[in-house]
Amino acid sequence: MFQFNSFNMFPDISRPFNNSYKCYSVSMFPGNDRQDVEKGGKIIMPPSALDQLTRLNIEYPMLFKLTNNKKSRTTHAGVLEFVADEGKIYIPYWMMHNLVLEEGDLIQIESVSLPVATFSKFQPQSPDFLDITNPKAVLENALRNFACLTTGDLIAIKYNSKIYELCVLETKPGNAVSIIECDMNVEFAAPVGYQEPQRQPKAEEPMEDEPMHHIDSQNFFPFSGEGNRLDGKKKKNEKPPLHHIAKNHVRGIPDYDHPPFGLLRFDRSVKAISDKPEPKAEPENNNAAHFQAFQGPGSSLRKSRK
Repeated sequence: MFQFNSFNMFPDISRPFNNSYKCYSVSMFPGNDRQDVEKGGKIIMPPSALDQLTRLNIEYPMLFKLTNNKKSRTTHAGVLEFVADEGKIYIPYWMMHNLVLEEGDLIQIESVSLPVATFSKFQPQSPDFLDITNPKAVLENALRNFACLTTGDLIAIKYNSKIYELCVLETKPGNAVSIIECDMNVEFAAPVGYQEPQRQPKAEEPMEDEPMHHIDSQNFFPFSGEGNRLDGKKKKNEKPPLHHIAKNHVRGIPDYDHPPFGLLRFDRSVKAISDKPEPKAEPENNNAAHFQAFQGPGSSLRKSRK
């Protein structure tokens, strides 16, 4: 008698995806060079994995936990394509380095659901990362090829034909987060080997209000320099320099003990006024009586027609 087994017709959708595969780097992928895998955090899986995932009750986007049981190393990744050979997967080289894997080692892959990222902190592994004009924009553009981040991973991004490594120091709200369509705050720690520039103390400037007693008053001649004309010509009637005239000049020193207040007296007495010299009398001009103004002949600027 024919017996019908229902579990043969319908798979157990509550069972999670959990399989083992041989792991290889992208450089071992047959056919063509897949540099797009090296630029991000996604892997290539076989078609049988897609057929099994479609039969299970999993959440999208598909995220996976990769575990190297021999070294107890774990990371997380997304999937790029299902075109690998059966029983094999291809992952980026930086991911193999984090998992301490060799070509052909077995790796355990399990489907997981990760919270959406809200915060992440990165530490560049070289001070050369600071030479980039806008490091935050470069990192944001590179993370578009990633599906998730794991605390402790050492990711690699490529910019201007140079590879920069960054360590994921912290992620929130968990140690592994999804960064697909999220609003995430990013911070940077000081790069490994970075040294703060040493600030040199400024040279002390002389005080402006210092007394000038140190100047030799016997040999000081103010305005003793030579002047020059702007047109380049020599000056006329040049006078001898002042230091030849004022040889016995002594520069005065102000009396700092002089009282600030005093009394000014203006003598306006009759005696003071009478002491002024009388103005000299102008000589009399005998011809003033005979002087008549505007008595000369007149002339017209316009000639007459006659």
